Amino acid sequence: MTPAPDPTTTPAPTTPGDDTETTESADPTGGDTPLDLLGIGIGPSNLSLAALASTIPGLRTAFYEQHPAFHWHPGLLIEGTTLQVPFLADLVTLADPGNPWTFLNYLKASERLYPFYFAQRFHIHRAEYDAYCRWVSQQLPTLHFGHHIDAVRWNPERALFEIDLTQTGADGEAEALCRTYARNLVLGIGTEPHIPDPLRPLTDAPAVPVLHSADYLRHRAHLHAADHVTVIGAGQSGAEVFLDLLRHRPAGREGLHWLARTPAFAPMEHSKLGLEQFTPDYTRYFHALPEPVRDALLPQQWQLYKGIDRDTIAAIHDELYQRTLHGGWPDTVLTPGVVVRTAGRVATTRVELHLEHVQQGTRSRLTTDAVVLATGYRERRTDILLAALAPYIRRDSSDRPRIDEHHRLVLDPSVKGTVYVQNAELHTHGIGAPDLGLAAWRSATILNSLTGTTTFPLPARTAFTTFGLDPTPGRQLPDQRDRLARTRT
Repeated sequence: MTPAPDPTTTPAPTTPGDDTETTESADPTGGDTPLDLLGIGIGPSNLSLAALASTIPGLRTAFYEQHPAFHWHPGLLIEGTTLQVPFLADLVTLADPGNPWTFLNYLKASERLYPFYFAQRFHIHRAEYDAYCRWVSQQLPTLHFGHHIDAVRWNPERALFEIDLTQTGADGEAEALCRTYARNLVLGIGTEPHIPDPLRPLTDAPAVPVLHSADYLRHRAHLHAADHVTVIGAGQSGAEVFLDLLRHRPAGREGLHWLARTPAFAPMEHSKLGLEQFTPDYTRYFHALPEPVRDALLPQQWQLYKGIDRDTIAAIHDELYQRTLHGGWPDTVLTPGVVVRTAGRVATTRVELHLEHVQQGTRSRLTTDAVVLATGYRERRTDILLAALAPYIRRDSSDRPRIDEHHRLVLDPSVKGTVYVQNAELHTHGIGAPDLGLAAWRSATILNSLTGTTTFPLPARTAFTTFGLDPTPGRQLPDQRDRLARTRT
């Protein structure tokens, strides 16, 4: 078993814009020199962490990803689609605006800073965000793609985490088995497409065109040629897929259904005070709430992260309206408040959906040629990867891992190392867990905890809203606390 690629020190950041490939070198100590932090998965969250960590002298880090290169939701990079967060929510700016891996430095390195300035864009295209992240990923030498994590164990004799990996080639075939050691871990394995149970058997049948929106672009040409397409899901992805299909189908022969569980095709909450629920202040407040309160609160907040961007809603309505100018209505059906009870195949190439309207209590059937499931994503399961650590992980009443305010799994005291998690703490940290706008803050929080120093000074206050009657210590002036105390008495 060969040692995993493991730099003896984290090199200083390479010059932004230098597109030279970094090479991996085996640790001359045989892989036994432990890393300070080993990252599993390289999505935006761990890429943010790696970018911030690259500026800390002497910190030994390595991040591993099974895919051969970085790609962010490639199946949904539809032309013209934009992020729902401003460009300042890049990998590092909100924690370290002087970092070499900011989005503005990316623009400067690609000689596009002036065009961006004149474009006056606050929300950038998704494809541009993906290109920016790939630019960073191609230059950080602590990132190692083409490595699959096979097992993670706690080694009590060495007081270290022991990690087994398989290095794969361009064809995905195993090339070498590796082992390395780390004092601390960070899981950034992200989410995976969610397929509702009634439709899961259909996605496994190659002759039946039922696919998740994550694969939309790969199948778009086939979907455009289908006589009738049904889109299920009323979030941003569902709206973007429906709009793209609508724009590519002839007037009067659109053949589109758009169904959703939500009671309406509703806009995402984008008011300025509403967005303060995506601040560190709200995250701390949410984490301090009792578990039953957190669980009851999350479903009520669906419009904060499952709604549709207002511009997308307007574009859909404008497209539909244009198709009425010469008389008649477009051949489209948009119905919210609907659930799919069951589904089956008809003549091997069509799908029959059995629907129920929740408010009416009525049922019907819909036959369609293709189905796009814009049904969201779920946190990837970690129980297989962390099977050897399962006895050490403390869990809540719903058997979910307990996670402290510093994004650390609560482990048995016999484990001296720490396991941090990214984008796996929705149940403990709230709706901001998957939000790109909190990625840099979370990464900085993790690195401050890891180093035991304030490597990245973070603001004590981030919102005008005061969440709760027990404010965060140090947040309010003494006279404010006195007024609260008098109110209680």
